[in-house]
Amino acid sequence: MRKYLFKTLLLIFVLNACNNAKQEMTEKSENVATTETPKETMTELEREHQLYRAGYADSVNQGLIEEDNFKGSARKEVTGNVGGTEISINYGSPGKRGRVLWNGLVSYDQVWVTGSHWATAVNFSKDVKIADTTVPAGMYGFFTIPGRENWTLIINKVYDQHLAEEYKESEDIVRITVQPETLDDVVQRLTYEIEETVDKQGNITMAWDQVKVAMPFVTM
Repeated sequence: MRKYLFKTLLLIFVLNACNNAKQEMTEKSENVATTETPKETMTELEREHQLYRAGYADSVNQGLIEEDNFKGSARKEVTGNVGGTEISINYGSPGKRGRVLWNGLVSYDQVWVTGSHWATAVNFSKDVKIADTTVPAGMYGFFTIPGRENWTLIINKVYDQHLAEEYKESEDIVRITVQPETLDDVVQRLTYEIEETVDKQGNITMAWDQVKVAMPFVTM
């Protein structure tokens, strides 16, 4: 009798343990489902700024891929710290792929998104000064107007725009004119960098093909 009672109690204990484990797993699954952001709820802006084939673009520029056959644009992001200010640039990186870029694929004397697809987004964690203008911390669109002799570099209030279709000069915060640098080597995939020059001073640079331009800034 005792043996039968023991087996019954053991069976009840095992069944309860299995039910508790199953309930715990269900609760965990429900928690995961509610905390993850479904892809379909992402905004178009969030989707456009997701990184895409960034490693491929780097490999092309480093010569690890001899022939760039990918016709699309990578989506990359570069970050840096100058004088305690974090700067990040999220941008589309198209490839040269043997094409004529300047006054060919990219027109002179017209506003250019200076990347591809959605506007290049520049974020400053703190206020910076560009030329004589204080740019408050935040995210901005980076545009340029390429020219034969000089380029105009632009910080615009609106980064949420496709190419330069909705660009408005009235939304510009900063416009500076610079002379482009001619590079010895070809940069196959458009690339931004954040350079620290001296204490609390740096450059936002863009290089593609054999052209490089730089926007100086000072952290505050």
